[in-house]
Amino acid sequence: MEEFYLITGMALVTFAIRYSMFAVAGRAEFPARLVSALRYVPPAVLTAIIVPSVLIPPPGDHIVLSYTNVYLVGALAACGVGWFSKNLLLTIVLGMMAFLAWQWILVVWLD
Repeated sequence: MEEFYLITGMALVTFAIRYSMFAVAGRAEFPARLVSALRYVPPAVLTAIIVPSVLIPPPGDHIVLSYTNVYLVGALAACGVGWFSKNLLLTIVLGMMAFLAWQWILVVWLD
């Protein structure tokens, strides 16, 4: 029963926080500098999530900056494709293909 109260409480807090922003969104005007600064939040959050998982592959003991890190190779390929093509779908597909191809090459050559 404690889990039910915990989940209900978390849902209510989450709803209250999000609804309060929607409730005042039409009436409140944010300063231009704040709006400009908020544009950097999504890239910063995505970078904070992605970079550790790319640089510290499983089992997650230490940073791996070598050709054997297939996550790093795939991420670098995706960055290159994204930089030049500006196409999200192409970036995802070619990044995954580079990751899988490099993983296959390492398995075939190193094993």
